[in-house]
Amino acid sequence: MRAMLAPPRTDASATLNAGNPLALVRWLYAVAALIVIMVIVGGITRLTESGLSITEWKPVSGTLPPLTAADWERELELYRSTTEYQTVNRGMSMADFQFIYFWEWVHRLLGRVIGLAFAIPLAWYAWKRMIPSGYGWRLVALLALGSLQGAVGWWMVQSGLVGRTDVSHYRLAVHLCLALFILGGLIWTARDLSALAVEPGRRAVAMRWPVTLALVVLFLQLLWGAFTAGLNAGFAFSSWPLMGNEFFPSATPMTAPWALNLVDNPIVVQFIHRWWAFVAAGAMIWLGVKAMRAGERQAGILLHLLIVTQIILGIATLLTGVDLWVAVAHQGVGALLVAAAAWCAHGTSLADARHEARLAA
Repeated sequence: MRAMLAPPRTDASATLNAGNPLALVRWLYAVAALIVIMVIVGGITRLTESGLSITEWKPVSGTLPPLTAADWERELELYRSTTEYQTVNRGMSMADFQFIYFWEWVHRLLGRVIGLAFAIPLAWYAWKRMIPSGYGWRLVALLALGSLQGAVGWWMVQSGLVGRTDVSHYRLAVHLCLALFILGGLIWTARDLSALAVEPGRRAVAMRWPVTLALVVLFLQLLWGAFTAGLNAGFAFSSWPLMGNEFFPSATPMTAPWALNLVDNPIVVQFIHRWWAFVAAGAMIWLGVKAMRAGERQAGILLHLLIVTQIILGIATLLTGVDLWVAVAHQGVGALLVAAAAWCAHGTSLADARHEARLAA
């Protein structure tokens, strides 16, 4: 464990405890892929209104689904106590309940699988002293964030059980954005370790401020995307580029204080999400160009392809009236976009660090 907890070093002695960076890189990419799948399943869970079907949080015993008719009847009886059932799904058949239960159960099961896929190899690598100096605490922090994500997911579900027919869109935004932050952290760490494998003793890369600004622009788009999903704001207007016959509907009912409309009013939220997308696209195009100039040509091209695809899917989601699979593809590509942006941001920052080192030499 001492190797795991040791502080970063950049002198020649650090190469004596360089661990096995490439083995960790492959592991982190595998976990990142699982998170992308998790985001996609989360989108299906949301769009099929399945998220409130499991009314208890049992991290261990909840791994198994109901196995008998009596077990299924108990779960349905618990669901009957929710406001969603009493208001929207009263009289739901067992078959319909099993459908929505399935997607929520798969979503929670994937969360457990991801936790084990991260925690068990992490413990193994630490025990075998395979973690390079300075990376132990970062990996532990990512594990802690993953554990927090499970608690945030239950916190989100709790908000919709009584008195509401949906979860809080604020809590949904925290849940989704935390998952995407973890995804970005995994990719950034994997790229740090890849650089370490090529340059033993390489210091972990610090993010440069222009790159940080580009990622903040992307984060805001993701945040309002989560608000759009949580408020069902995608259903407000199914036309594009106009909302109905206007750029912004003049008859939109507004609430006080005015600022709350930015996060609580479905029409305003959809308006922000549909047009901030082009600001985010500009930031990602810039980041992709920077990455290609920094030597990350494939990552830069991928980022450009993903941002174009994402805008097309966003427009298609509106025009199809939030078709399930189009909207799911939109969310899945969003996760891939985060991964590609993290890769490009790292490559750009690494190139800047190397340039600064040459100037200082």
